[in-house]
Order: sequence, then C-alpha cells, then structure tokens
Amino acid sequence: SYSSTFFGGKSNFSQMATLNPLLSRNQQRTICSQLGNVKLKLLYKASVHGFTGAAFHQRCDNQAPTVSVGYNTTGYVFGGYTSQPFSQTGQWVNDNQAFLFSFTGGKLQKYPCTNAPYALLMDGNSGPFFGHALALVHSNQPVTLSAPGKYYNFNAAEMHGNDLKLTECEVYQVEGESLKPWRTVVWESGTELMDTIKTYKPTVSSVPQARVLLIGQVGAGKSSFFNSINSVFRGHVTSQAIAGSSSTSLTTQFRSYSVKAGREGKPLPIILCDTMGLEDNKGAGLDVEDISSILKGHMPNCYQFNPAAPLHAESHGFRKSPAVKDKIHCVTYVIDASKVSIMPPKLEEKMEVIRRKVNLLGIPQLVLLTKVDEACPLVKDDLRNIYKSGYIKDLMQDVSVRVGVPLSCVIPVKNYSGELELDLNCDILLLSAVVQMLRFVDNYFDDLKMQPLMEK
Repeated sequence: SYSSTFFGGKSNFSQMATLNPLLSRNQQRTICSQLGNVKLKLLYKASVHGFTGAAFHQRCDNQAPTVSVGYNTTGYVFGGYTSQPFSQTGQWVNDNQAFLFSFTGGKLQKYPCTNAPYALLMDGNSGPFFGHALALVHSNQPVTLSAPGKYYNFNAAEMHGNDLKLTECEVYQVEGESLKPWRTVVWESGTELMDTIKTYKPTVSSVPQARVLLIGQVGAGKSSFFNSINSVFRGHVTSQAIAGSSSTSLTTQFRSYSVKAGREGKPLPIILCDTMGLEDNKGAGLDVEDISSILKGHMPNCYQFNPAAPLHAESHGFRKSPAVKDKIHCVTYVIDASKVSIMPPKLEEKMEVIRRKVNLLGIPQLVLLTKVDEACPLVKDDLRNIYKSGYIKDLMQDVSVRVGVPLSCVIPVKNYSGELELDLNCDILLLSAVVQMLRFVDNYFDDLKMQPLMEK
C-alpha cells in the first residue's frame, strides 16, 4: 500500500504514483482547526486510484474519522467530515458529528447534519455519500450528487457553484496526535503569578517601575491587554484604557499606565506604555520616528500623536536628558492571531524597521498573540487547549518568522473584551505574559550593568 502524511509530512512513492494532496496547506490547517490536534493522511485520490465506488471503498473502508474533498471544473473546493468508518453495507449510519463544508473566499463554511441517523449512506457504487445530500464520485462517475434540504442544509451555488462535474476527489484520514501540551502551564497558579509580579523589583535601584512598550496594528488589542491586566488585579472586569473595534486607532495619545494591586493597593512594579496603532498606509497611524523618541525616553506622558509631524527636540514636554527610568526596558509587539495570514506587506515592512531600531538600542522584544480563541475553535471551547492546538503552534511559528523573534518569545493570550466576569484560565495566560515581560526587563538591566565593564 502507499499513502502520505500531510500537514507537514513528506510523500511516499509506490507503483510509480505519487499521492500529492490537492488540498492546500492553509485549507488543511483550517479543517484541522475544527477537529482538534490532528493531521490529515491522504488515503484515496480519484485521479490516481479511479473514479469508482470500488476504488474508493478499497482504500477507505474501515478508516475513521475522515475528511472527503471534491474539486470541480470551476475551482470550487467542498466536501464532508464523518467520525464513522465507511463500508458497503447499503445501510444508513448515524453520526451526530458529521458536517459538510465548502471554502468560500478562503474561509470555511460549515453545514452540520440536521438528521444524524441518516448522516451517511454506505453505497458500494459511490464514493463518500452524505445523507442523500452530497455524494462524491456518484454511481461510479466523476460527478457530484447534490440535494440540499432534508439531511444537510446548504446553498448549492455557494458550495459548488452548481457545477457537478468533478476534476478530483480526495479522502483523508484524520489522525489524532498526543494531547500532551508542548508548553507547560500550571493552570492553578494564579495567586503565585500575581505574587511574583507584586514582589518584583528592578535590579537597577534608580528604576522604580519597569516600562514595557506595546506596539501593534490598529485593533490588535494593545489597550485591551492593559485593561485585562488591570481587571485581574482589581478582581473584576474594568475598562480604563480606550479600547474597541475601529479601522483607525482609538489611542491617539502616548499613555503610560500603572496597574494597582487592588482598588486601594500600591502600584505594581510595571508600567504598560500604550501607543497609537500601526497602519500600513504612509502618513497614517504611529510614526516610526515617534517610536524612537518613546524608546529613548524623550516622549512625555499624554503626548498627542501627529502622524504628519513626529515629536522633535523643540516640542512641548520633550525630555532632553531622559534617565534610565524614563526609557523603555522591553518592547512587546501585539498581533491579532486571527489576522496573521492577512497581515499587509507594508505593515510587515514597518515592523521590520521598528525591530531594527529596537535591536540597535539593545531592548528585549516579545510578541503577544491575542484573540487566540477567535483563531482556533479548539481553544474557544477550552482555553486550556492553547498549547495542545497544532494550529496555534503553527500560527506562533509563522509570527516568529514574520517578526524575527524566537518561538520562545511568542506568548499567546486572550484579552477580556465581551466578558463581565473574570476567568481563571484567561488570568493565568495574561499573568504569565507579564511575568515573561519582567524576565526580559531583567535581561535589559543585566546588559546595562555589563556596559561599563565592557568599555574598560
């Protein structure tokens, strides 16, 4: 037999034929994100094995779960998932997990089974047969049977453009991987993490609070991150910094936010500096020159950004001789996990320019990957799956390459946005991110202490 494991694997050769998947890597990722920590193994390819029910059943019977995919002459990609094994019994099979799908505009559209006892029909003369609603390789022909309504509700024009002629049919086995997390998180460590942050002291005596700069695209969640950290220490959801959904930056001033340990508590030893959002258009959003002023400690708190004219030495409030306590000790890029793949090239270029400036100043850099629940259904179901999700790991690796930082510097979080009450799992990811920031701040201070020694 010959088969191939995809989603990162290599193809094997047999009988002079190669099983290369027609399903793109991004499409595979999208389907896998619906199913958990899994990968896809190609079992059957009609153009290689034959557009017949017999060829399909020979390759796919008794294999489960599976994803079946059809491709037509007008370029539509559609199919179905079942958790049950195929056979040639002629019987109906119950599957309350089955669903049909199509890729529309690059996005996955799902159509759940509406009559689970009739989710599948085991027809020996056809390929994958979903509830008399959709059959691929129908009656031993390279055609699709399409009958929306009774068992699966879908829009035929949306799913396959009413083009029933198949150019290819593939069936993939869904293989589960170990659910062991690839990063260790102690999910009951909320109090311990809070104590670590409260008792932190900068190793440079002249610096009372570590300063961390948040940089990111409009809407990525910079202000929401501060609000979320503030919420954790207040014990309830708060919204001090202006945050929301907008195409332009809601933050128009440079703000230095200090978090208190409780309503009447002392300020924590960390200041989160919020900036205007980055935009890909020239002359819009945060100016790269303003970032240099912030990093070096020249920019005063509450400075009103002007994208057309960056801060200069004669501007009101400009700090001409900033101390170490005024400078930035750690830079954190905030990136929306659900928009990594569509990050504008000009924005990436802007971030690359910023990263070079930060590197020259010897400031440590982190990435906060926000909105992870929106990016992965497995994580949306349970935040504790964050380091079990193969999709999130791939996203983090992608971000690592795009931003130019090691994978260990990419931290996934979920900010509070629509919630009214706190969630411990959410708190732990947020607090872990702050602890990591403080560790990087220590690296900055360590390098600062080494400079006089190196100059001797």
